[in-house]
Amino acid sequence: MPEDDLPETLHVTSAEQLRAVSNLTRHRIMAMLRFEPATITQIAERVGLAKGSSSYHVRLLERAGLVKVVRTRKVRGVTERYYAIAARSIVLPEPGEGQPDVLMRNAVADLEAASADSERHVRMAHLRLTEEQYEELGARLEELADEYRQLSDPSLPDASLVFALFRPAPRNRGGSDGE
Repeated sequence: MPEDDLPETLHVTSAEQLRAVSNLTRHRIMAMLRFEPATITQIAERVGLAKGSSSYHVRLLERAGLVKVVRTRKVRGVTERYYAIAARSIVLPEPGEGQPDVLMRNAVADLEAASADSERHVRMAHLRLTEEQYEELGARLEELADEYRQLSDPSLPDASLVFALFRPAPRNRGGSDGE
């Protein structure tokens, strides 16, 4: 499906949408559909699901408005539906205080499920930055991600890029935090 046909952004605002995208299996289906439309059978094969399970998860995503049917075709008297992501970018709400970040939780699960034989680039750096440096770094990371998203080719193997630039909550210096 040409990317020009997709809305730029879809903001997840309803409880139904948040529940749909919070599930790891549905997160993986959406990631797969980001590059090219697929049928229920293709989704099941690529994500490693039974066809019925794939159909269930896609129906929930469709009902939440996160994926949509972009074309159909008749195959031996049966209508085959091709599903695609509903927008180029899906924006999740910021987690409330004490709540898990859905995006990071799903990214960590994907990282842990990735083949140990595949090359990985995982790094954590603790920085001390001015507000200006912090904003600049955030903008540069976003630009770099957008630049490589534009270079993505559906015929190439998947690669996931996740970054989190944040200011951690202040730590208790009294020693009661386990240190």
